[in-house]
Amino acid sequence: MPKFAANLTMLFNEIDFLDRFEAAAEAGFKGVEYLFPYAFDRNALAERLDRFGLTQVLHNLPAGNWEGGERGIACHPERVGEFQEGVGRAIEYATTLGCKQLNCLAGIAPAGVAEDKVRATFIDNLGFAARKLEAAGIRLLIEPINTYDIPGFYLSRTAQAVDIIEAVGSDNLYVQYDIYHAQRMEGELANTIVKYLPRIAHMQLADNPGRNEPGTGEINFAWLFRHIDNSGYDGWIGCEYKPAAGTREGLGWIEALTA
Repeated sequence: MPKFAANLTMLFNEIDFLDRFEAAAEAGFKGVEYLFPYAFDRNALAERLDRFGLTQVLHNLPAGNWEGGERGIACHPERVGEFQEGVGRAIEYATTLGCKQLNCLAGIAPAGVAEDKVRATFIDNLGFAARKLEAAGIRLLIEPINTYDIPGFYLSRTAQAVDIIEAVGSDNLYVQYDIYHAQRMEGELANTIVKYLPRIAHMQLADNPGRNEPGTGEINFAWLFRHIDNSGYDGWIGCEYKPAAGTREGLGWIEALTA
């Protein structure tokens, strides 16, 4: 059976954020992830993890002005200094939280900048982050995101992510494979997972359409979970979906689809 981590940005969002750790533990989750920890004192977050016996599976590097619509700055040539400062801040949080992997959001490609410069900036920034994180004992991930939900997002396909990883040339850079985003952009979930399994360090899920819990859409998760198990993947799968009718009410999918 896969190891599921509750994405606290998406799940239990009817209650205050710091209370979601207890709710996740009560629901049977052993791991949690979320977009960003930076609005909270890192020691307060670590205390919640310890109190409820949870593993911090993942969080993202700082990604610019999220509330203002930015979705990462790693491919923005004029933001390199800000990106590098964010790497240091992320390492501080991850170290306190015992988090062993961080995700880097590429961002929306900046208007008016040549593609080769955008790519070169992303590669250089990833090389910098991969070195810094490796020294801290933390893995660096990059995540392809579909361009229907985030138009213009620079990194959108698995093959593109692997090509970027090869260009960076670091042993400390991996793919975060989001089943929902992959289904929207490329399909071929089963074969793609097997093909790129050595590059995949983390997975996330949601069904399509709607980005709701598994079992609400077109993806055959019962089959896919067995396939992932049989592939040899032993990492976490983050539950990054929008509950259709409340988090607790919808959690029956875990037992129904993994029996």
